[in-house]
Amino acid sequence: MLRSFMSIASLYEIYLRRCFTAAGLSSQSIAVDDETTIHYWGPTTKSPNKSCLVLIHGFGPMAIWQWRQQVQFFAPHFNVYVPDLVFFGGSTTRSGERSEKFQAAAVVKLVEKVVEDKVHVIGTSYGGFVAYHVGRMMGVERVGKVVIASSGVNMRKKDNVALLERAGLERIEELMLPARPQHLRKLMALSLFMRLHFLPDFLLADFIHKLYSDNRKEKMELLKGLSLGREENLNISPLQQEVLIVWGEHDRIFPVQMARELKEIISDKARLEVIKDASHVPQIEKAAEFNNIILNFLKGCS
Repeated sequence: MLRSFMSIASLYEIYLRRCFTAAGLSSQSIAVDDETTIHYWGPTTKSPNKSCLVLIHGFGPMAIWQWRQQVQFFAPHFNVYVPDLVFFGGSTTRSGERSEKFQAAAVVKLVEKVVEDKVHVIGTSYGGFVAYHVGRMMGVERVGKVVIASSGVNMRKKDNVALLERAGLERIEELMLPARPQHLRKLMALSLFMRLHFLPDFLLADFIHKLYSDNRKEKMELLKGLSLGREENLNISPLQQEVLIVWGEHDRIFPVQMARELKEIISDKARLEVIKDASHVPQIEKAAEFNNIILNFLKGCS
């Protein structure tokens, strides 16, 4: 009864959708090939005077839960496109592929179908893995600048082991796909700088039901299908684009030393910005600072 009629998560999602609509975006879906359909939020009316910007969300809730403050900020400056990755939101596939490269290929096909111009790409966490591959696949001819936020593109097998040790869990899906309030608390403790100890179990259970119950089997397959982090040796080819790396100083999912290493290997034209008093989701915790850092980078300001 609570979930059906008094769900705080459902009410907040209505608010998020209205924010996207108010920013000039509309909910759209398109078949990018014979097997895969991508749901995305895109401009209701595209402006020929604006550059195009693609926001790629992380693992967990669908895109509207992760990019609200960025959509509101960037929509006056760019034609903003916000896809749901496959098995998140309304995006689906009949393909058996589950790697982040497959996700990137789906985003590339979406861009090729709905955007004629060059795009900038921002990816956070798992979405940073995808953004990295989008930059590689499309090259400098179609992708202008790349922003990697809170994303251990350079993670090794030992980094996954260390993450589980910090979480006190045995399996990565317990952390990334929480099914119990105590698991969501662990994820929040690692992801947020501010500690939210006061949230009751019934509220966390409501958010778990709303955000983590759909496509659980397929999302577990996505976690197992990751090509990054399988080995101890890095296998990263540098990007040709200008790259901005943005990280929370207190990130406990991907510690900030990974950001410093990533800067040295991802591009000869990479810069790093570390945001104080933020953890794994600086786009939510310190949205104004996060947004302005990225806008200055995309607009070419120092």
